Amino acid sequence: IDTARKAMEELGIKPLIKPIRGGTDGARLSFMGLPCPNIFAGGHNFHGKFEYVPIPSMEKATELIVRIVENIAKK
Repeated sequence: IDTARKAMEELGIKPLIKPIRGGTDGARLSFMGLPCPNIFAGGHNFHGKFEYVPIPSMEKATELIVRIVENIAKK
């Protein structure tokens, strides 16, 4: 979680860290004691008829994943 937070801050993304419930694998694993952050998807109207993700949000999510990997590789 700290690695994701650091990468988000480096990219100018304000992390919103809060426990969530839901049907994600990460929620289940977190419940079992293994913290698993849900990194933002940037989508809107999830599971609805008009669900969508803007391309800039997908690009920012990609930048974040790359930054996380880069930061881990530096350790």
